[in-house]
Amino acid sequence: MGFVNNYATVNGIKLHYVVGGEGEPLICLPGWPQTWYSYHPIAQKLSQSFQVFVVDIRGMGSSEKPELGYDKKSMAADIFALVKHLGLGKVNLMGHDIGGMVAMSYAFNYPEFCDKLIVLDGAHPGEGMLHMPLIPAEGTFAGKMDANMPYPWWMAFNQVKALPEKLLKGRFQILLDYLFEYVMIDETKMSSFEREIYAAVYNDPESIRASNAWYQTFAKDIDDSKSYQQLEMPVLGIGSYVSYTYMKMALPYVANDLKVIGILDSGHYMYEEQPEQVIQAVVNFLTEHKK
Repeated sequence: MGFVNNYATVNGIKLHYVVGGEGEPLICLPGWPQTWYSYHPIAQKLSQSFQVFVVDIRGMGSSEKPELGYDKKSMAADIFALVKHLGLGKVNLMGHDIGGMVAMSYAFNYPEFCDKLIVLDGAHPGEGMLHMPLIPAEGTFAGKMDANMPYPWWMAFNQVKALPEKLLKGRFQILLDYLFEYVMIDETKMSSFEREIYAAVYNDPESIRASNAWYQTFAKDIDDSKSYQQLEMPVLGIGSYVSYTYMKMALPYVANDLKVIGILDSGHYMYEEQPEQVIQAVVNFLTEHKK
């Protein structure tokens, strides 16, 4: 793929990242339950226009998995420390799912070091999360996620401490296969090789504990969000069929220079289902209005 593996110890934690390409820096952050490899379908083409850094966030993949620090403000501090370590100035930031939450926290906390922000199916936790239903509305919880009344049951499941590690140790692919079928329009676009990679990464209790911690800090994330100022840098929100409506409603409350687009023929894992649409949207956004 033309990318090189690297490690950096920053903010008291060892982070794994891969880098490739030349040009303006683009920091890419993955989500649950994936790793840096989730950018494999799009990173090569993006690296033709940008210097692409794909980072395993705190608790993910080959990065360290400490006991604490999984609130998005602390995780954003990890990324900021990495940016400084790499000698970069302003960077473009792109995040999917949990990675989108961390990317937004970076933009809130270090706006002078964020040129443009892209979030895909993931926005910073807000108080609306506290009103998510525990029980799905009748007829809305079936084989595929309902676009109008999505039921993300893992938001609650991942709050439980210690039990998921016991249930899923060595069996994580059972969850993966169910999840991909539920939130993707065409789950065959997530290859058996990719499934094996993610299952291997998340099969051990420490990895499950660390990744669930991203969810268990949402209350602190929501509290932190109350002190943040509106984002002034250009922001692009990209939503799949399961998140587009929510992102259209939520992002205008936090971003002044905003564009939201939908990739409605894709489920949550857009890089796998519709990589060309993602690449086109990202490149167009990052190259427009350049002096």
